[in-house]
Amino acid sequence: MCNLYIGINIIKSFFLIKKQCLLFSFLIVFSSIAKSQSQFNFFGLNQKEQSVKFNLINNLIVIPVEVNGKQLSFILDTGVNKTILFNLSQNDSLDLNDVKKISLQGLGKGNPMDALISTNNTLKIKNFVGKDQEIYVIIKDEFDVSGRMGVTIHGIIGYKLFKDAIVHINYISKRIYFYNPQFYKYNRCRKCQTFPLQFFRNKPFIDAKIKLDTIGNTLTDVKLLIDTGGSEAIWLFENSKEEIQTPIKHFNDVLGEGISGTIYGKKSRIKEVSIGKFRIKNPTASFLDSTTTIYARQFKERNGSIGGNILKRFKIWVDYKNKKIILKKSASFRGGFEYNMSGLDVIYNGKILIKEIKVTNFPNVNSINSSSGFITSNIVSFISTYSYIFRPSYKVKHVLENSPAGLAGIQKGDIILSINGIKVHKLTLKQLLGKFQSGNKRKIIMIVERLGAKMKFQFRLIKKI
Repeated sequence: MCNLYIGINIIKSFFLIKKQCLLFSFLIVFSSIAKSQSQFNFFGLNQKEQSVKFNLINNLIVIPVEVNGKQLSFILDTGVNKTILFNLSQNDSLDLNDVKKISLQGLGKGNPMDALISTNNTLKIKNFVGKDQEIYVIIKDEFDVSGRMGVTIHGIIGYKLFKDAIVHINYISKRIYFYNPQFYKYNRCRKCQTFPLQFFRNKPFIDAKIKLDTIGNTLTDVKLLIDTGGSEAIWLFENSKEEIQTPIKHFNDVLGEGISGTIYGKKSRIKEVSIGKFRIKNPTASFLDSTTTIYARQFKERNGSIGGNILKRFKIWVDYKNKKIILKKSASFRGGFEYNMSGLDVIYNGKILIKEIKVTNFPNVNSINSSSGFITSNIVSFISTYSYIFRPSYKVKHVLENSPAGLAGIQKGDIILSINGIKVHKLTLKQLLGKFQSGNKRKIIMIVERLGAKMKFQFRLIKKI
């Protein structure tokens, strides 16, 4: 047995990185990889089900998974058929077994990259345990997953969990349930609708309809990957059908960066996405050209993906064994579809040491109030104390050409210090990006640091779609 000790700065990203919300559509070609028949099973007193709370970050489900005794954070992604590690720090180090070198190819125009495969690992979500598990380790040191999410993310898991359980995802309560298929019985649900799933390389696809402004009110049949690891509403592949063309109203966008290069496309809106009786009005949509999606189109019938910004509007039951998915509207079904109107791609930039002042006051001279008889203060002292605390820092990763921020002069690499008078170290990444996602013509005033100098810029958000 060969053990691999994963240390600092060797495991980093392996996916599409969206500008303000991550897109984890892992469209990968694995070379010379044997299929594993390992399973997840239920152990302990309760062998019928297991549930776990998750964090919903940028429409992505983040769950705790124990790997060989070490608890890590994983994105739950129906769009991947392999378990992947890509972002471990020294503090997260762990042993991985039986390691071999492989080659991977993803979206983008670059060359394949080297990675590692490890077998005979144990993965656990409480009493839901998978033994003899394969794990793929991305060793390319280029992207920072946690920087894109604003929290620590170590990997992605998908098919391995879904294939051995009936999975119920409740986006409202932020809880996911794994049910043992041997014991689970479906309850009657009048407001639910069941859809058949088609699989290609262990990835689930669903039939839907879309309405584009390029063809009026006509509904076009599409086959979409169900992608819980994609944060956007819908991706569509241009020319995968004659009718699928970019709408008239759109703007050019860098959709992400993958293991094989930059992902280019166009951002727009479409009139409607219909899944059975469910009609989603005016969602944002990203259109990808044929060059970018060459590997995704190995499944010839595929027309795109449906991601977290639509899926989160439902309660979902996924049953891989019986090849079906059940959807039920949730309270968030009619929510709007916002997007980043600034043109800025902002990422987490580590922590900086901030000097914070705490002022306390107390009376130091007392007197007796003649009417009440109580001791009162007529002199108050103020004492300032200082503390140094690590706070988050954020920087500009990309600036879209001809965007409001770009035209204002903001550049790649700028460190954001404040936005509209608010120091950004007081904000989460989600809160910061939220400043760019609403309010057409809203004025944005930013203070940035560039090469050690503070600079002020201002622009207005422009709604393009």
